[in-house]
This record gives sequence, C-alpha cells and structure tokens, in this order.
Amino acid sequence: MTSSFHPWSLVLVLLLSIVLSLGAPATVFDENFVPVWGADGYHLANQGTQVSLIMDRNSGAGFRSKMMYGSGLFHMRIKLPAGYTAGVVTAFYLTTEPEYGDHDEVDFEFLGNVDGKPVALQTNIFLNGQGYREQKFYLWFDPAAAVHDYKILWNQHQLVMLVDETPIRVLKNLAGRAPGYQFPTRPMRIRASIWDGSSWATDNGKIKVDWNRAPFTSAFQRFNVDACPATGSAPCGSPNLWWNKFQDLTPAQKAAYKNVKSKYMTYNYCDDKARFNYHLPLECSYN
Repeated sequence: MTSSFHPWSLVLVLLLSIVLSLGAPATVFDENFVPVWGADGYHLANQGTQVSLIMDRNSGAGFRSKMMYGSGLFHMRIKLPAGYTAGVVTAFYLTTEPEYGDHDEVDFEFLGNVDGKPVALQTNIFLNGQGYREQKFYLWFDPAAAVHDYKILWNQHQLVMLVDETPIRVLKNLAGRAPGYQFPTRPMRIRASIWDGSSWATDNGKIKVDWNRAPFTSAFQRFNVDACPATGSAPCGSPNLWWNKFQDLTPAQKAAYKNVKSKYMTYNYCDDKARFNYHLPLECSYN
C-alpha cells in the first residue's frame, strides 16, 4: 500500500498537536470522563484538569471515557506514586466491552517496587480474550519524579504505544495478508485505575503492598480526546482523520524503537518459546 503522506509528517503532526493543546484551554475531566469506582471524593480527587487516584486499605479508584472509540491517538499524562510502591498497579488502557471475557485490550501497567528499585512498565495486548502478550521495560527516567506522556496510536494500519514520543511497542495490522493474524478492530473505551496487584505485580507476588506506606497516589492529566467516536455511523477508518495517515514509523522512530527494545526491555513474550510450547503467537513472526 502506498501513501503520499511523508514519513516525517508523523513527528510534525504529533508536535503540532502538543503545541495546539498547550495553547488551548485545558480540557477538564468531566467533559470526556466519568469515575467508575472510588468515587467518594477522596479516592478519586477531581481537580478539573488533573485527577488524583488514591489507593489505601479501603479502596483504589478508576475512571473511564464516556464514549467508545474506533481509532485515534489516545494520550494521557501520568505521574506515579513515589517511594515504596510494591504491589501497587497504576494502569492506562483501552478495552472493548464487556471489559472481561472475549475482549480486546491494550495496556500500560506500571508495577510498583520497593524503595530503591525501579518501577516496571508492562504492556500487554488482549485479542479475543487472550492475553499473555506481555512486554516489560525499565524506563530511562523515574516515572514517579514528574509527569510524562503515554500514548496509544490506533488505526487500521498499526497500533503503536509511545512514551514521551518514543515508540516502545508496535503491532502492525496484517490481518488481510496473514491467515489467522489478529488485530484489534472493535470499538474501545479509555480507562485508568490504581489497584492492589499484590498477588503478581512485584517479584511475581512475593512482595506485597505495605499498607503502612499508604495512601498511594497517581496523578493523571490531559483529558481531551483525539479520536473517532464509535457511534455506528462515524467513518473511523477515514483517511481524512489525521491519526489514520500514520501507516508506519518514521526512520527516526524505528531507530528509537530498536534502541528501546535492546536497552530497556526486560521481558518479551515473543522470546519465551517455552511458555507457548514453542508455538509462538503469529504476530511474533511479523512485528
């Protein structure tokens, strides 16, 4: 497939979108999102242009977008809780509904750790209810020290997960060219949460949440949504939507992606042949 869209336009458009968003009045949480749990005025603290999700012994918290979407660039600015956070999971993700079962899902999951140890960023993709597609990273910065950008570009060509403009995961849509290949195409909703993952998140569940260190607080910003609402009539695959023009990474992004995988990735399901009895998922041969 050919395209007249110059590869460097991806960087230019992403930068332009950031500049425009910085110049425009910040979108408040209530415009596009609603609380799901922890909506007691404490565990989900809505400050308008920032939401704090707080976890203690009594509850965690979560929110979701009001609408479902069929394509877009999904962008959230996040700052994680600092210090001892073993067992604490902060998540930003897309998911079909119902959220569990035969669903598709695209996850950023930040897995807390003990003092002095780095937080792990785990990404995962569920297709038709099947996950087990984890890729785990130690980031090149402390995600608890400041707010950083986390993005999911999802269109009919590819799914790209980015951290501060750097792609860390790519899933190409080869469903029409590789029999049996899977790619998320169903409408998805934006969700975010903080919750107790003591059973698995830190050292495979050996280190639990220390409630004496609670509360744990994650901050979320940027609540405008650059995406196509899945209303049933919206052409979410239209080439007129700017995020649908991105069919591939730019050369610079490909180099950055290769660097991240070689230096910062600590686990890749596509390398874990024994886990799949030496029958790796089909996408491992293409991405």
